[in-house]
Amino acid sequence: MLKSLFHWKVLINLLLSIALFVGLIWLTFRWLEYYTNHGQEIPVPNIMNMTAQDAVKVLEDAGLKYKIDSFNYDPKYKPYQVLKVYPLPYSRVKPEALIQVMVNPKTWAPVAVPDVINKYSVLAFQRLEQVGLKVGDTIYEPSIQKDAILRILFKGNPVKPMTKVPRFSVVDVVIGSGPMRNISIPNVVGLTVKEARAVIARSMFEVGLVEHEDGSKDESDIIYYQDPAAGDVRDQGMQMDLWASKRTPAELRAKIEELNSVYRMKVDTGLPPIQYQEVPAYHEPAYEEPQVPAPPKRESPKPSSSEPQKTDAQKSTGKTTVSASEGAKPKTTTSNLANRNTGSNNKPATSNQKTAEKPKAKKVVVE
Repeated sequence: MLKSLFHWKVLINLLLSIALFVGLIWLTFRWLEYYTNHGQEIPVPNIMNMTAQDAVKVLEDAGLKYKIDSFNYDPKYKPYQVLKVYPLPYSRVKPEALIQVMVNPKTWAPVAVPDVINKYSVLAFQRLEQVGLKVGDTIYEPSIQKDAILRILFKGNPVKPMTKVPRFSVVDVVIGSGPMRNISIPNVVGLTVKEARAVIARSMFEVGLVEHEDGSKDESDIIYYQDPAAGDVRDQGMQMDLWASKRTPAELRAKIEELNSVYRMKVDTGLPPIQYQEVPAYHEPAYEEPQVPAPPKRESPKPSSSEPQKTDAQKSTGKTTVSASEGAKPKTTTSNLANRNTGSNNKPATSNQKTAEKPKAKKVVVE
């Protein structure tokens, strides 16, 4: 077997295979050098701060390919001035290399107006500032959507959401100030449905139920009844219901009377007017503290008379002798003792009774 491997024919085939492989590799590298222009390099010219038109002319003269793109707008530089080049100037590149040139745009890049319609004004202002728009005038308009964005104006004209405008532009906003009060209801009877919608919208009301007599939705039908009635007072944004038919209101009197019985309240004027009386306000009574009476003064009792007064009979018949120096005590009767005992137990006399004067002690001798 080893003998067969080292046979001259086998060795020749092996050498031919190696030579063929080396030749293919050499040809491949030669083709790559030709295709890539190996050894042929061109320096990138310095086109910084040139205008885009001048930079294009220089690159074309050098045989270089280029791609121009806008950079972030910078008001410090001129419009279309070259601000950045890649690869950098004076670097060597192949003739087929692509040079990227960034220039200053003429103005700010446009931005899309965000959809902030019917959004709360404070949140809408924040969203507009985030995209690079400035809020100018704030215009208030009567609307049932209070403090909501109704429209966005750019240079006096309304713009729709996602419209492109230059960045940092000034836009005006229209905000709802709330509904108007006490607006008179317009008369749309006799108009077509299409005309009635326009009149109701101008009067700042909304169209509610529209009932067609034949069940169709023909906008050319004539309005023969409305609710609320014309001349009534309502707030802005209230709905108006409409009844339409191809016939005129004069031909639908019976239907109108039927609707009046449902939607029109009759007021009985024969009843006496209601009289209102004002009820006096309730006042809480003021209570006075009762006065405590002063205690009555107690009078000290006076001693009663120890001897009765002399009667007229005694004056006329009796002979009396008075001797203060004899030392004899006066004789007292049982009646005098009883009076003395009872007098000490009696209560003091009142102030309106006249107190008797105390008589002097006398000696009475009865013969």
